Amino acid sequence: MRWDVANGLGPYEEAVARMEREVANIAAGKVDELVWLVEHPALYTAGTSARDSDLLSPQRFPVHATGRGGQYTYHGPVQRVACVMLDLQHRGQDVRAFVAAPEDSLIATLASGNVRGERREHRGRRGWRPGDGGGRTCTMGRAPRHADP
Repeated sequence: MRWDVANGLGPYEEAVARMEREVANIAAGKVDELVWLVEHPALYTAGTSARDSDLLSPQRFPVHATGRGGQYTYHGPVQRVACVMLDLQHRGQDVRAFVAAPEDSLIATLASGNVRGERREHRGRRGWRPGDGGGRTCTMGRAPRHADP
């Protein structure tokens, strides 16, 4: 497993291009899996359920369409994004188990700080929230890719 921590703000388009290259190389067995921590300048990503009318100030930040589910997600400075690129072929191809493991870690981390975290589903969207009903702590985007045989 490789780890890479990006310094400074990275342009979104460059990050997506790198992730696509990394995923292809991991699937081909050319490189080890990767966890990449990156930050972006202020922007929105638009999931497949995003509607233009949902943004109150669409010209405020650039909007980037993605192939993931969901609506709009804000990304910006000091908000670290963990891009976890794994070879699920060698990990049992169980995406639910893959998602559950970091969820459990996050809930345990919140508990170590005396914050009760929990999984919640809202209209099919998962997220982690403090147990007091407060705002969302984080979300996990996932986009499994199928490698060609």
